[in-house]
Amino acid sequence: MDTPEDSHLRKVDATRWAAVASLLALVAVLLVWELGLHRSWWAIKALPLCAPLAGLLKRRLYTYRWTSLLVWPWFAEGVVRCTTDASLASRAFAGAEVALTLALFIACSLHVRTRLSHKDPA
Repeated sequence: MDTPEDSHLRKVDATRWAAVASLLALVAVLLVWELGLHRSWWAIKALPLCAPLAGLLKRRLYTYRWTSLLVWPWFAEGVVRCTTDASLASRAFAGAEVALTLALFIACSLHVRTRLSHKDPA
């Protein structure tokens, strides 16, 4: 039988892995988009997104908080390029960027909310 503690730990793990997966997918999309499609040095825009990875994997609550704020410039860039780029492929990558930034924001927000609602010290 599931205890409330088991249920809570499953929610924490699910939001943790959702955040990590969406962050890694976002970095991959940005690298493929800029290096593969455009062959551009703008691929460095993925570099700041690598900073929170260790903190997310170590379940540092503060990292989840600031990561949820970090993603908004990438969201804005995705929205702008989704509506202005001429290339259909580029607009598709921009749409993926928007979707992944939203997924990352939601996963980080839910992770923080879940942990704080249960007074999780970890």
